[in-house]
This record gives sequence, structure tokens and C-alpha cells, in this order.
Amino acid sequence: MTRAQQTLYLSCYVGLIPLSAKVQDEIIPVLPLWALVSVGAYLLFHLGWGVATFKDAPEAHAELMTEIGLARKELRAKGVDVD
Repeated sequence: MTRAQQTLYLSCYVGLIPLSAKVQDEIIPVLPLWALVSVGAYLLFHLGWGVATFKDAPEAHAELMTEIGLARKELRAKGVDVD
């Protein structure tokens, strides 16, 4: 939060900026919590969307399995039991 946003919120909160009583008493005090929940909901949606649209990578799987096979072979050569 920038200094200007902090100043604006504080001036609204203490009543330096004239607002209706309903806004002053019911909306302004919960505004930071509402903003935090909104950002959290956006991030959760973004994470869910990324998981839902995750694409498989068969080339990466094949490369990883090759590297695992090489690592096992090297460890067996050194006398380590890997299975």
C-alpha cells in the first residue's frame, strides 16, 4: 500500500473526508479485510485455473525417466542399492 492510499484510507476512517454515516460506519472499517479476501480469492482462482489447464509433457517425462535410469546405473556402479 502506498503512502497516498494509506493517507486516503486513514482520512476516510477518521472522518476527514465527508461521507454518509452508513459508508463511514459500515463500509470503511471492513475495507482492508474485503481487499485482502478479494486478492486471496483471485489468487486461488488463478491457481485453480493453472491446475485445470495444465498440459502434459510426454517429452519431459521421457527425459526424466532416462535421467533416473542413468542415476540408478551410476549408483549401482558405486555399490549403492537403489531398488
